[in-house]
Amino acid sequence: MSRITFENAEAYHAAFSGNILERLNAVKLLLQQTLPEADLSISYGIPTFSYQKYRIHYAAYANHLGIYPSPRVIEKFLPQLSGYVTSKGAVQFPHNLPLPLELIRQMALAAFNKT
Repeated sequence: MSRITFENAEAYHAAFSGNILERLNAVKLLLQQTLPEADLSISYGIPTFSYQKYRIHYAAYANHLGIYPSPRVIEKFLPQLSGYVTSKGAVQFPHNLPLPLELIRQMALAAFNKT
C-alpha cells in the first residue's frame, strides 16, 4: 500500500472530518496562537510548526491525536501525562477524552524553549 503524502497542512486537515477534524483544528489554532513566529508545514508526513531549530508535530489517527514535541519535553511533562500513552517523544490524546489544550500549550512553549 502506498503512503498518502500531503502538500501542506490544509490538505492534511482536509483528509479528516467530524470530531477528528475539530480536534486537529483546535490544536492548529492553539499552536498558531502560542507560537506566532513558527511556520506551519508538513514534515515526516504530518503538520509541523517550526522556527529555527525548534519543532512540534501533531497528527490524527483512528483512536487518538498525537503530539510530538521532543523527548526532552515529554520527560519534563511526564507527571502531567501519566493518564496518557507516551513514548520517547510523543503523547497520545484519545478521541474519547477532551483535549488538554492548556497542557498542549505548555508543552509547545517548552518545545520552543519559552518556559
